[in-house]
This record gives sequence, structure tokens and C-alpha cells, in this order.
Amino acid sequence: MVSKAKPSPEEEPHGYEFFGPPGAFAISVGLPVLVYVFNFVCNDISGCPAPSLLSPKTLSLDKLKVEVGWPENGFAGLVSWEATAATAGYMVLSMILYRLLPATEVEGTELRNGAKLKYRFNTLYSSTVTLAALAAGTAAQGAEFPVWTFISDNFIQILSANILFAYLVAHFVYVRSFSVKPGNKENRELAAGGHSGNMLYDWFIGRELNPRVSFPLIGEIDLKEFLELRPGMMGWIILNCSWCAQQYRNYGFVTDSAICITAVQALYVVDSWWNEPAILTTIDITNDGFGFMLSFGDIVWLPFVYSLPVRYLATHPVSLGPLGLAGMLALIGIGFTIFRSANNEKNRFRTNPDDPRVAHLKYLQTKRGSKLLISGWWGVARHINYFGDWIQSWPYCLPTGIAGYQILSAGTHAEGALVMKDGREVIQGEAKGWGMFITYFYVLYFAILLIHRDRRDDEKCQRKYGEDWTEYKKIVRSRIVPGIY
Repeated sequence: MVSKAKPSPEEEPHGYEFFGPPGAFAISVGLPVLVYVFNFVCNDISGCPAPSLLSPKTLSLDKLKVEVGWPENGFAGLVSWEATAATAGYMVLSMILYRLLPATEVEGTELRNGAKLKYRFNTLYSSTVTLAALAAGTAAQGAEFPVWTFISDNFIQILSANILFAYLVAHFVYVRSFSVKPGNKENRELAAGGHSGNMLYDWFIGRELNPRVSFPLIGEIDLKEFLELRPGMMGWIILNCSWCAQQYRNYGFVTDSAICITAVQALYVVDSWWNEPAILTTIDITNDGFGFMLSFGDIVWLPFVYSLPVRYLATHPVSLGPLGLAGMLALIGIGFTIFRSANNEKNRFRTNPDDPRVAHLKYLQTKRGSKLLISGWWGVARHINYFGDWIQSWPYCLPTGIAGYQILSAGTHAEGALVMKDGREVIQGEAKGWGMFITYFYVLYFAILLIHRDRRDDEKCQRKYGEDWTEYKKIVRSRIVPGIY
């Protein structure tokens, strides 16, 4: 007689994350509103922040609406058919390139049923084609290239379209997850922490682990992996480039600060495309379900929040100079080296422990058969890659300086003002420093995100490895920052 298999530690009840259903509701409603707030409050109409916000005693809603560029037809003006169609076309183009261009097939990590899913990787190729087309258009038409002007003229409506798509994708995968049957031949699985029974929470956190959909003429696409690296990451670069083009249209030049942030962020993105198979060992792919949390993060949060510093510089240029630029490049070099070296070390050890580059590393053998590194980069801190990642985030924000500006009408003749081509003048004035809440938001947010991810991973590993994980933490004591945290 064969006894029924005991559930693995990963399948046991996980409890709620993000403060459960109330937290899921707050994030699902609050973050889209926050993205709108960022992009209205810091604008190219009145200032960053809008002047009325600096004088709360005289603040009126009607005046604030004018200062932030609120649509005349109200909420209906936040969306448009043109922006929605353009956003949909961008998504479809990404899927077409995914299917048409050469690709490498890679097996993912082992699922709970022992099977492995196959992934088709060619993000670097498809993104290169897209960037080459944009570069050609820019070479031919400069800052007036229609893609750049369309983004500037329809930015809020493009943001709205992406928010809409994030909600639609989350609803689709949630409803579809109920068709997952035990032992199905497609190797579909529910995420261990995504079927709590609470509809709102499961919709937010994601019920199905790796939802895949077949599209006509395109074929099957793994939605989570596809959205993680393609439209959002590429959108991040595209938005930065569009703000550089807007800076040129405003002033006739592009500053070293805007170029620096655009270049180092592009390096981060291209590195993720170059090392695409490494995504298969991340917690997003191996552990998290795909719901609103990831769909919104991939499609909206990443491109529209991470590009805020360059959007700021489009209206208020800042010059770094040789020393400032050298400092930014040094920071990104240190952070990138730690981040990429650590991730490469982990990936090589997981895929081929006999690789000469990692064969010398010490490890802790667990009862489950896994090996936990206790030397090399991973002997310094349990998530030393997060430390490198966070260091990289500083050069994304520091070039904006002591941020904040006010926009004055043409002919004001304010002392030290920057004059745009349309005659309007930009000064810092009373806004100086207040813009930092927006341009430096990424550094603070990213630190909180990485700490939260570390704690989630710690809980997951404690369930998985038990006493071995406790022993491992005694050997590798630091979580992220060596000797500090």
C-alpha cells in the first residue's frame, strides 16, 4: 500500500503578506493614485511641486487643477483612444518580435511536481530591434521624432492605458487560475501563497504560479516572465529617451545629468536582457504567483516611477561637470560589480557546481539535497546582490541635486532663471528642496522593497530548509549590508 505524499514545506499554509486583504486593497488602489500624484504634482506647467502646494493656507482645488494640468473634461480626459491603441500596439509588437526573432530555449527550475517548464529567451534581440528603430527615427528627425512628441503630448493618457492593462491582466489570470487541475499535462501550478481563499488577496498576490497563454499567430507566452523583462523594462528606456528629447526641445541641449541617468539605467536593463536566464532563479519566478502585484509593478510602477528623475531634468536641467559625472560612474561601477558578480556566482553554482569559477566555494549541505553557499559573495551577506542593487539606485537620483523648481511666465526676467525656447523661465525659488520627495523617492522605496524581499525570502527558506536554514544564518549573519544589516 502506497501512503499519500506529505505536502512539502512550500505547500503548507503561508499566512498573509502585505498585511493581508486590507494591505492588498490599499496597495491596489493607492499605488495607481500615487503614480498619478507624482506625475501631476511635478509638472512642466507650473513647477515641481505645484506652487499652491507650498502655500497650503491659500490652496484651492480649482487653482491646483490649473497648475497641475488637470484635464478640462475631468476624469474622462485621463484616457484616450489614441494613447490606449498606441500602448496596445506596443505590447503586440513586443509579442510579435518574441515569436519571429531567434531564441534560446532554457529549462526553468524544478516545479513541485518534479517537471520543468521551458522558456524561450530572445529579449535582447527583440529589444535591440526596437531600440534600433527608435535610434534611426531620432537620427532622421531629432527631438521632433513623432514617438518622442507623442509620449510628451499624451503622457498621462499613456500612463492611464498602462494602469488599465495592469488591471485587465490581473483579472484575466485570476479568473483563468480556477481552470488549473491537479496533474494537468501543461504543468500548471498554483502558487503556494496565492490560494488563501480570500478573493481580493489572491487576486493581488497571484493564484497561478506561471500562467501561460496562447495567442493567435504568436503562440504560447509565459505572461510573468514576458512582462517582467519586456514591455516595462523597454518602456523605462523609452520614457527616459523621450524626456531627453523634451529637454532638447525645451532648451536646445541635453545635460550630462540626463544622459548619465538614462545611460546607467539602460545599462541595468540591458544587463537583465543579456543575463535573461538568470531570472529563472529569482523569487518572482520560483515562488510568487502572478497577480496584480507583479502586473502593476511590471507594466506601470517600474517604467513610470523609475523614470521620474529624467522627467524632472527635462524641465530643470542640472549640470554635473567632470567630477560629478566621475562620482556617479564610480558609484554605478561599484554597485553593478557587486550585483552582477554575486548573481553570476549564484547562477553558476546552481546550474553547474563543478564550474571552475565556483567549484572552490564552500557550502552547507541541507537535508533536502540543496547546497547553500557560505563563502564567496554569498558568505559576506545572505543577499549581497541586494546591496549592490541599492548602491546602483543612488546615481539614478543624485544627478537631480537639491530638486525643486518653479515655472514663471515669459518676460519675468528672474535672476538666474533658465529660459526655455518658448520664453518661460525656470527658477528654484521657494520650491528648492521640495522636489526631492519625488526625485529621490526611488532610493527610499527601493531600500524598503529590498528589505521586504529579504524577509519574504527568509520566511520561505525557513519553511523549506528548517534547522539547516537556522544553522546557515549562524554562519552568514548579515542580511544585506555586511556587518550592519
